[in-house]
Amino acid sequence: MDVVLPCLDEAAALPAVLASLPPGHRAIVVDNGSTDGSREVAAACGALVVHEPRRGYGAAVHTGLLAATSELVAFADADGSLDLAELPAMAASLADADLVVGRRRPVHAGVWPWHARAGNAVIASLLRRRGLAVHDIAPLRVCRREALLALDVQDRAFGYPLELLVRAAAAGWRVHEVDVTYRARAAGTRSKVSGSVRGTMRAARDMAGVLR
Repeated sequence: MDVVLPCLDEAAALPAVLASLPPGHRAIVVDNGSTDGSREVAAACGALVVHEPRRGYGAAVHTGLLAATSELVAFADADGSLDLAELPAMAASLADADLVVGRRRPVHAGVWPWHARAGNAVIASLLRRRGLAVHDIAPLRVCRREALLALDVQDRAFGYPLELLVRAAAAGWRVHEVDVTYRARAAGTRSKVSGSVRGTMRAARDMAGVLR
């Protein structure tokens, strides 16, 4: 299975993240304009490195999807906050689902800043009102590559994960949510969303545009 890892200045996290990939999983690191040597670190660790010059989470994810060749493809943050050892179990759940998404369960207080958690909860509640039983706009997800390409997600910014869920629901996809470990990101890295109120507001703006 190919694992797409959007990356913007994650050099401090990449060695441990890439070493944690289960056997049989290929890392595709999509560099989104890093200036900290992330590309070189990823390549030295054996990852396939792809460059996406357009800034934006969705742009990096889509480029990674196009670079993937496996039947199943996973998407994860490259900051060390997620446990990639959980991917095989998530992939196995695709036997009865079209999309498997992770519901983040923080390992201790303070891992998930209040402003990011609150924004996520509001957006997830709106999705549940639309009939999609999820509680997180998940950064860890697994699906079939060809089906995701056919879904034709258009957002190239922070709204990508939300648009994916909205389109999946509209297409009648079976979406299965599972609990996943959520821990502190690697030292020396900073979240583009939850790392500041401004980042969270920017993500909320992009997601509100999707819901409109």
